Amino acid sequence: MTARFKDKVVIVTGAGSGIGRASARAFAREGATVVAAGVRPQSVEETARLVGADGGTADAVVADVTRPEDMARLVRTTVERHGGLHVAHNNAGVFGRPTPVADLDLSVWRSVLDVNLNGVLIGMQQEIAHMRAHGGGVIVNTASNIGFHGRRPGMAAYAASKAAVSTLTRVAALDHIKDNVRINAVSPGATDTGMSLRPGETDADRAARLATTVPIARVATTDEIVAAVLWLASDESSFVVGHDLVVDGGVTS
Repeated sequence: MTARFKDKVVIVTGAGSGIGRASARAFAREGATVVAAGVRPQSVEETARLVGADGGTADAVVADVTRPEDMARLVRTTVERHGGLHVAHNNAGVFGRPTPVADLDLSVWRSVLDVNLNGVLIGMQQEIAHMRAHGGGVIVNTASNIGFHGRRPGMAAYAASKAAVSTLTRVAALDHIKDNVRINAVSPGATDTGMSLRPGETDADRAARLATTVPIARVATTDEIVAAVLWLASDESSFVVGHDLVVDGGVTS
């Protein structure tokens, strides 16, 4: 194991499960001090415990990405406890109940965009404010391959929010590379988390579906997605700015 993030402090939002939990553990395994953030106290505390069991260092902070005051507190708490903020993985997201566009309740539309899009904007604003005042940093946002292809009937809010995250990432990257803040995104395809299961679907059902719809014929592991996140966050990708790295087994090829 390398130590690409030795002496780095990393915030991961949506860290209570899935890709966020895997991201927190992976950053810590590579030497980072991690602050695991999310809305469910028990979930982020469990992530911090798992990081500790791995031999790493992590705090759990309860924060709602849709609330600017929460994200300001998250950054402030991180800096006070650990002396800085070098990397942020803005990963928090929600799927929403599949609904055709004509029947989509505006309250659902707004709630999905509030977390998936506004949450990324709010997070970046707070993270960039600290980073540009302290020499720079790196931000990776979680978008989705659905934002590229849109082939998920009933998922208009999710697809629109993730397409917007991809575009927001590119614009923010150009706005702030002059501040030495390097911003990119990763767009996962179907990943081995609860979010990739369709209503009533089992793991076996999902495997059978993906065997015929994904060129690589399987679901991604969270570690495969997180490997892309860590590369984008590391010095290995130092010339990569405003890119959205699609990791989806060939679906958008």
